[in-house]
Amino acid sequence: MARKLALVTGAGGEIGHGLIHHLAELGTYDIVALDIRPLSPELSRYCVATRVGDILDRRLLDELRREIPAPVSTIFHLAAILSTQAELIPETAQEVNVQGTVNLLHLAGEGARASGEAVRFLFPSSIAVYGLPDLTAKREAGRVGEDEWLEPVTIYGSSKLSCEHLGRCFARHYRQVMAQGPGGVDFRALRFPGLISAFTLPTGGTSDYAPEMIHTAAQGRPYACFVREDTRIPFMAMPDAVAALLSLAEAPAESLRSVVYNVGGFSPTAGELAAMVCTAFGMERVTFAPDPGRQAIVDSWPEDVDDARARRDWSFNPAYDLHRAFNEYLVPNIRRRYLAA
Repeated sequence: MARKLALVTGAGGEIGHGLIHHLAELGTYDIVALDIRPLSPELSRYCVATRVGDILDRRLLDELRREIPAPVSTIFHLAAILSTQAELIPETAQEVNVQGTVNLLHLAGEGARASGEAVRFLFPSSIAVYGLPDLTAKREAGRVGEDEWLEPVTIYGSSKLSCEHLGRCFARHYRQVMAQGPGGVDFRALRFPGLISAFTLPTGGTSDYAPEMIHTAAQGRPYACFVREDTRIPFMAMPDAVAALLSLAEAPAESLRSVVYNVGGFSPTAGELAAMVCTAFGMERVTFAPDPGRQAIVDSWPEDVDDARARRDWSFNPAYDLHRAFNEYLVPNIRRRYLAA
């Protein structure tokens, strides 16, 4: 069977790192990687082609489509400016996160038109699309579904929600353009919670207090957490995030009754996580020094998400609960990382 071709944008980021490793292990995809910075030799060796460039550069994307060895069957569009950084450079973040996604949707549509085959477009959205007005509403809401509380308070959340809507529109547009054939843009979005990786460092997300706490403790350094001790939002171990992307990518179109899916893992408070970190790494305590801006953002995100749609439509089932993620994935791998440093 011929191997499919996958384009991964933001390939050098936290999700991209894990995704490329898993795609290589599967052996069913040839990988083309695009990132704003050169890819590490470790990741480059898994790819049939790598390009350094900006997703806002339409000429680069057109050249990429002409130069790659076969039609792209799947796009994993991971490139984005994350939540905390996006608040500092809102105009740039809006341009990269929204216009960059539009450029990739055009690339998918033109590729589908040329090949006559549908291009699957996997888009990692975020719990940042939610906006609960206060802590009382957040606590009363509990597990939030895909169609509730969609009033984001950040540039990042607004851009992710905009891209979900744009993905629906592009999919509809290319279905109409290609009504006589099987091609089109098959847009599929996952709303991720905070993600925690043992192998890559956090890079500007507002949920990064969790991975920062663990990685800092493993290095024997004190950590001042930038949210309150009672802060609760959902998280997911990176292997489950990558597995969810791949499962949704492979799901038959006829089984999907939604374009956007929540996925969740576990929802500890920052204090509960700190206690586990202190026990694992022999720290006396983690201190808490809430940053008002970042605290306000996480207070607008739900305590947990309802992922029943994903479980129903494509059998989503995370492998890691909090204790398994911490004890079997995070602590052993992070400890090895810093012992080897």
